[in-house]
Amino acid sequence: MTVAQVCSRQVVTVDHDAPLAAAARLMRDHHVGALVVTARAEHGHGVVGVVTDRDLVVEGLARGADAAGLRVGQLMRGPVVVVAETAGLGEALERMQAHGVRRLLVTDAQGHLCGMASFDDLLSALAAQFTTLATAVRVGREREAAERPPLAPPPLPALRLPRFGTAGWTAP
Repeated sequence: MTVAQVCSRQVVTVDHDAPLAAAARLMRDHHVGALVVTARAEHGHGVVGVVTDRDLVVEGLARGADAAGLRVGQLMRGPVVVVAETAGLGEALERMQAHGVRRLLVTDAQGHLCGMASFDDLLSALAAQFTTLATAVRVGREREAAERPPLAPPPLPALRLPRFGTAGWTAP
């Protein structure tokens, strides 16, 4: 299974100069926990980072910062960690682990942003694969049981017990 099969193709972006409240509204309106941060470059807008709901709360609000005065670019994480859409789930997990992130930006063959893969996306896909594997094992056991009924146990040998008595002892 490839990253392209599990990633979200709906990527919501926010300008690095946008206020935190605007980023929070975008997250709420689009039901996402992360936004791709863009900034104007020579040839249009370019990706400069990612900002998450956790960044807004932990780095912005919980530190007592003036949320009205903060801009997205002050909280975003960068540089971004990318993975090719053709990469396998294992490679995506390795990148997440190596960089300590829960989201990867997904790029197409030309290097253009085409999606975002979250830890939750990968976990769901892997859980589905484990469920398929467990089902295959169960079905295999059921098939075996139907095709090969249990063998009859071998007969028990007849036991010969010695006579009970004095075993050759005589009373005095």
